[in-house]
Amino acid sequence: MTVAELIPSDLRLTVDPASLGFEDTSELRGLALSWVGQERAETAARFGLQMRQPGYNLLVLGSAGMGRTRMLTRMLHEQAALRPVPPDLCVLNNFAQTDRPLVLRVPAGQGRLLRQGMALWVQAIQEDVPQRLLEADFWAARQELVQTFKAQTEVAYTALTAYAQAHHFAVVRDQGHMVFTLKDAQGAPVTATKALLLSLAERTALNAAEEALRAELDHYLETVRVTEQAMAQALDVLRQRFLRPVLADGLTQLRQQLNLPPDSDIRLAAYMEQVLQALLEKHRLLMPGEDEATRRTDLAVLLSSLSVNLVVDHHASQGAPVVVEENPVFRNLLGGMVDDEALMSNFADWRAGSLLRAHGGFLLLHLQDLLADAAVWESLRRLMRSGRLESSGASPRFSPGQTCEAMGVDVKLVLIASVAAFDTVQEADPEWVRRFACKVDFAETFKATPQTAHAMAVGVAHTCERLGLLHCSAAAVAQIMEESHRAAGDQTRQCGRVGLTRALVVESHALAQARGAARVEAQDVLAASQAQRARRDGLETRVQDSIASGERLLVVSGERVAQVNGLTVMDQGDHSFGVPVRVTARSFAGDEGLLNIEREVDMSGPIHDKGVLILHSYLSGLFAHIAPLSMNAAVVFEQEYGGVEGDSASCAELYALLSSLSGLPLRQGIAVTGAVNQQGDLLPVGNINEKIEGYFRSCESLGLDGQQGVLMPARNRRHLMLAPQVVHAVARGDFHIYVANQVSEGMSLLTGFPYGHWGPGGYALGSVLGRVQTTLQRFRQACELLASNRSPRRSRSPR
Repeated sequence: MTVAELIPSDLRLTVDPASLGFEDTSELRGLALSWVGQERAETAARFGLQMRQPGYNLLVLGSAGMGRTRMLTRMLHEQAALRPVPPDLCVLNNFAQTDRPLVLRVPAGQGRLLRQGMALWVQAIQEDVPQRLLEADFWAARQELVQTFKAQTEVAYTALTAYAQAHHFAVVRDQGHMVFTLKDAQGAPVTATKALLLSLAERTALNAAEEALRAELDHYLETVRVTEQAMAQALDVLRQRFLRPVLADGLTQLRQQLNLPPDSDIRLAAYMEQVLQALLEKHRLLMPGEDEATRRTDLAVLLSSLSVNLVVDHHASQGAPVVVEENPVFRNLLGGMVDDEALMSNFADWRAGSLLRAHGGFLLLHLQDLLADAAVWESLRRLMRSGRLESSGASPRFSPGQTCEAMGVDVKLVLIASVAAFDTVQEADPEWVRRFACKVDFAETFKATPQTAHAMAVGVAHTCERLGLLHCSAAAVAQIMEESHRAAGDQTRQCGRVGLTRALVVESHALAQARGAARVEAQDVLAASQAQRARRDGLETRVQDSIASGERLLVVSGERVAQVNGLTVMDQGDHSFGVPVRVTARSFAGDEGLLNIEREVDMSGPIHDKGVLILHSYLSGLFAHIAPLSMNAAVVFEQEYGGVEGDSASCAELYALLSSLSGLPLRQGIAVTGAVNQQGDLLPVGNINEKIEGYFRSCESLGLDGQQGVLMPARNRRHLMLAPQVVHAVARGDFHIYVANQVSEGMSLLTGFPYGHWGPGGYALGSVLGRVQTTLQRFRQACELLASNRSPRRSRSPR
């Protein structure tokens, strides 16, 4: 086989606008969007979303800009519409344990009714309770109760007065005070003057009687105090007995109106019993008091504790919820208080996080966001393991706040991740990854078909409609498709990164609008693509300037021995470009073999080192069967200071080495790229378009002479999507693209000599390998001669 030269039509796929079947994308409005080229991912996603068993969460893999979030969100809404509306979630005050609020799930729409019903009930009782306590039956019962206790007090008072009289004292009530008066035997009051005339014995007896009376008085007062307390308690019990039906009837009616399922109704009944008991205990706050300001403040606190905090409200929902959480910090994801740092908080300050809002439906997250917060990661792990959410009211970074009851959460997680992030998590936490049983893998590229072309055109139409852009002509869409092939680096496949297409449509619209066009044309798309490149190729321009100025050595004409132009790629993340590099070799007799200078100074990666070893193995296979190789050789990339990785230059290194061994000069106008295996096959390499265009740009700046071009593996032929200026140069004969399948074919092109075949006497003398064979044999002889000169001479033995 010989080297083949490609014609312009081989260098780039051209999409015929007439084959698309429309004049412009306005004709495609209303057509359904599809997962362009991602049918396998679509099938996996649909399967995972329809599985209701635990553990079938979705792990969506792919690069940024592939439309993963947009396509998954659209499918999530489609699937959510087929599911029932989940229940509302209410957070209620826990009167028994205020730092642990109660949670209640009720059917969709019932949460709002419960909140409104409780608010109306609270408003009603503020009028009903005072009114009930003014009704005749209550006052009759109250008067009867008060009279009973007053009678007990009068009995005690009668006993006190009788005791006082027996000891010559009179008891008189005076404005709430008890006044005692001493009387003589005739019942007349004893004045102070008379008291002074009493004998010592009489005064002593009088003092003892007075002390005894005081003890009786203390007993009386204690009896009165206990009686009054008992009466107050009895009045409280009486009021509660009369108020309970008033309060309970409203709560019962509310429960009956809600018509909850049994489990929710039982929980609500228990809560309402707490509410009823709390109100009965503090019913006095509902009645006017002496300190009205304090009463109103305390009443406001009491009534606020009776409110319903409706944290998830589905009264207007259709189907299951779809929640896309872009900022899954602790509180946003798990819920918490309005203010994490508040010293005082209650159930009314609690807010639901994304997990609770997505209950019964779907929650979409990005793995990279979760990895940023260890507390969120651990909480999510526990949730997936137990299916229950222990939702803290405060982030672990602050002091603990209120914590709601543990809640069962039924949510299907959809996790968007890059392959690199997924691999890291899979290695660190394989149990966590097993919770995502459904993997949705987005392909970087997909096979181009008429169906994918139509789907892409529909996608462009939707982008124009959604963003209010000018519609695109068929020629513009054809150019967009060519750019997709270019991004994929393949004439048979297109790029799966729909974000690139969307950006190109937006920028093409801007250019078309600037020139006053009614729609986007192919020239706008081409200009937008060139403008994108111009914004990113600053480093590429500086490298090319260094070549043009001679700072970076590059010869693109004539012939040189042991020197060839290889092609490398610089990758800046958003922009890759080719850079030609001089590859040189030196060879001489020795026994060290092939030396990779980059490897010796730790400037080469393992893949490049592997390529050099394969190259050495190929040489050994060609010549080692003649005699052991006696060669020292060095291969180097000139003016490369950032390190070398990859095996795409191993073919160029081989050609430089063969040229050094054969003494045959190589054409400097032909740059070489390609990997080589142990059989001498040329293997395809990546970034072929960038490499060719980078060399073409260098040749342009140094001067095209019609003899320059690139030699590349034939297996890279379908990857060609070269820039129009390169294609035009090939059409004019100013530049050439050659393809080869074997090392031998390329070497013949570069030297003009046959490569050589093994025959009875070895390789033909005039061939490349024949010349190499001669050189290696000369090296071998030199090494043997040197070895014999260094060995000690044998001394003659005596006869």
